[in-house]
Amino acid sequence: MYAITGITGKVGGVAAKTLIEAGLPVRAILRDAGKAAIWAEQGCDIAFADFSTLPALTEAFTGASGVFILLPPMFDPSPDFAEARAMIATLREALLAARPAKVVCLSTIGADAERPNLLSQLGLMEQALSDLPMPVAFLRAGWFIDNAAWDLAPAQMTGVIPSFLQPLDKPVPMVSTVDVGRTAADLLRDSWTGRRVVNLEGPKRIAPADIAEAFSALLGKPVRMGVVERSDWEELFRAQGMKNPTPRIQMLDGFNEGWIEFTGDIRKGAIGLEEALRRLF
Repeated sequence: MYAITGITGKVGGVAAKTLIEAGLPVRAILRDAGKAAIWAEQGCDIAFADFSTLPALTEAFTGASGVFILLPPMFDPSPDFAEARAMIATLREALLAARPAKVVCLSTIGADAERPNLLSQLGLMEQALSDLPMPVAFLRAGWFIDNAAWDLAPAQMTGVIPSFLQPLDKPVPMVSTVDVGRTAADLLRDSWTGRRVVNLEGPKRIAPADIAEAFSALLGKPVRMGVVERSDWEELFRAQGMKNPTPRIQMLDGFNEGWIEFTGDIRKGAIGLEEALRRLF
């Protein structure tokens, strides 16, 4: 039985479906009972838990041949990442109590960056889970191509997509969530010992200008990127409701300045930019 957290999201959903299609048993770990039927209909065992409920989370992990961990994203965290630290502590305790056969965690490029940024939350997870007594793999994925879902509306309405990634011709390690989910499923079926890190990006690196060009082709109209000046970021993010935009700004700086980067070997996915964008329509 493979226990999957984040199963209602894109990555967790693909991981679960890949396992189901291979004829393997899956336990869907859910927070919302209203989303249980669709997974039960596919033959999944159902468990209800979140990263704040230790007894339920422990029970959901118990007896699993492998557990897939997707820490809920926190885009506007407390300055000390208190929310992530609390979830990670509960997660560690549950894994120690349940002792599943192996653990695969969705991490990220930049989790090991020395400079603080939004992705440091997943670095904290890696630090906390690296010494677990069972095999643990950290799947460090590149920037999700699927983030371009936010770009679809401005591309359609104005033909100008605001870009925080700069310069516009600088290629960035990006990957489709389909590739990430499939790789997670592969890792759950794999065997290894100790701690393992897998870096994953798409077939080729993607610049913001490439995204605009791909939208132009898909929409049949001119689309371009427009630079959002860094001096405007904090005011803009606060206007959008963020209380602590500093980690997000630091993350964007890391991509733009190049200090958020993979270390070690990199696995390549199969889904290219245009194919990934078509899935957003």
